[in-house]
Amino acid sequence: MQSPHSGIHRFYILTLLLVLSVSTIMGQKPVKVPNLPKFDLAKKHFGFYLGGNQMFFTIKQAEGFQNVVYQKEQLGDVIADSARILGIESKPIPGFVIGIVGNLRLGDYFDLRFLPGLQFGERQIAYNLEQYRRGDTLYGEVQKNIPTTNIDFPLYIRYKSARIHNFRTYIFAGVSYKIDLSSQAKNKDENQEVTVKLEQSDLNFMGGVGFDFYTVYFKMGIELSMAYGTRDLLHRDQTLYTQSIEKISSKIFQLSFTFE
Repeated sequence: MQSPHSGIHRFYILTLLLVLSVSTIMGQKPVKVPNLPKFDLAKKHFGFYLGGNQMFFTIKQAEGFQNVVYQKEQLGDVIADSARILGIESKPIPGFVIGIVGNLRLGDYFDLRFLPGLQFGERQIAYNLEQYRRGDTLYGEVQKNIPTTNIDFPLYIRYKSARIHNFRTYIFAGVSYKIDLSSQAKNKDENQEVTVKLEQSDLNFMGGVGFDFYTVYFKMGIELSMAYGTRDLLHRDQTLYTQSIEKISSKIFQLSFTFE
């Protein structure tokens, strides 16, 4: 069975190979007069970015969760007399991001960056169940989709390499505070469907790598970032969906295109 992480990893590898190919071609044909030669001397500048993301959960399962048999009142929307969970898996669904860029020059090789934006995405938790119904044993999977709309406030410091004609690379690290506008933590479940609810706010440590390309009129960047949440996001109820999990934390891979 193919890992759900393999597709996004291949995508990022292909992107990096494309960037390296472009930089090699640019290196073979040096530009005598670089584009925007004074761009990085400005104390501050602004821009915008857009891109795609993959939102994951890091799930820490409750100790001995496979040995717990949940009774009918704990099954939520599972129609059975009792059930137990055999496995829990997080599955990502592609999303997108849009925001603005604020850059403060700290020196020849260091910048302070603030990139507030909106992250749209969805995550899925799949529960593999063994269900007992009227003396029969049934096996199946219950999927819970959790939409996410984050207001994202990333702040980081980046270290830039020396500029080579119209190309530059950089690495960065910092923190990001996120507010999930789609959080259902304070809402009651409607109808008979039980939702897995997340807390609204999270603090993330983040880092990544980027590549800047200087054109005649603007600077374009390709940035790959990874953000890891520090908070347990799970809002607990009395159903098997949350009682089987000790902790859920966020993990987000993001590929952004910046225009400054």
